[in-house]
Amino acid sequence: MNIATEDRTLRTSRTLPYSPEEIYGAFASPDLLAAWWGPEGFSNTFEIFEFTAGGRWKFVMHGPDGTDYANDNIFEALTPDAKVVIRHDCAPYFTLTIELTPVSGGTHLTWNQVFDNARTAQAVKQRAAPANEQNIDRLTHVLNQAASAAPKEQ
Repeated sequence: MNIATEDRTLRTSRTLPYSPEEIYGAFASPDLLAAWWGPEGFSNTFEIFEFTAGGRWKFVMHGPDGTDYANDNIFEALTPDAKVVIRHDCAPYFTLTIELTPVSGGTHLTWNQVFDNARTAQAVKQRAAPANEQNIDRLTHVLNQAASAAPKEQ
């Protein structure tokens, strides 16, 4: 469910059949994060990954057409198993807040992307809104793979 609120915010939310710990772990692990971050068809090469409050996350996102997109981010706030706040510190400038709320059978994930200005938000909304949904789809796929690869308890 993707909703544009105000003029600067893109918001989406979904309930996933995973614990907050599993979802937070998919952010904390550079290998997992590189596997799912970005829209469908994109891949990532991480240059700096400092998963601490105030830490940098610098990477290149490789588009399916071969275009490279440099990204420079700061992890503004991290609350284990509950919240990740990422400042996208290059154009388009925005702050992304992901909140993880435990619910029966999984976790309710909210994804709030607040752009620095309304003009930028409106300009990228047609591309960013579906990309955010694809990001969550890819997260779910990576968590599905991790769950099937995990050893089964006897």
